[in-house]
Amino acid sequence: MDKYDPLRAPDPKLWLELDEHERIHLVVDYHRRTQFKQANVEMHSLMHVLVENQIALGDEIPVRRTAQRLIVEGLDRHDVIHAIASVLASHMTVLMTNADAMQNPHQPYYDALEELTADEWLTSGI
Repeated sequence: MDKYDPLRAPDPKLWLELDEHERIHLVVDYHRRTQFKQANVEMHSLMHVLVENQIALGDEIPVRRTAQRLIVEGLDRHDVIHAIASVLASHMTVLMTNADAMQNPHQPYYDALEELTADEWLTSGI
């Protein structure tokens, strides 16, 4: 795999075979090639990688299913990555600031993904 395009799902097996640094490099390279304007392209790219990693896990967790549903609801795949990343970022903030959240760390994230809709994302202004 030598290029990343968020509009096309990478082959899960090939994606997961890459070193984490290679994945991040591919996503950073995509954003630089497309002249993406973001204050911190590396952090933005890392969030892409985290979501892509979760999608590549298939049915182990609900991220791939959420991505597919959001595409059916009308988002393009790149917007889907951003929508899921926004839920993930919010969840990570809760985990870092609330010790009680560590009791069952994944379920609130999965629940939030189940509730996420394309309309909600489009009107969020994020």
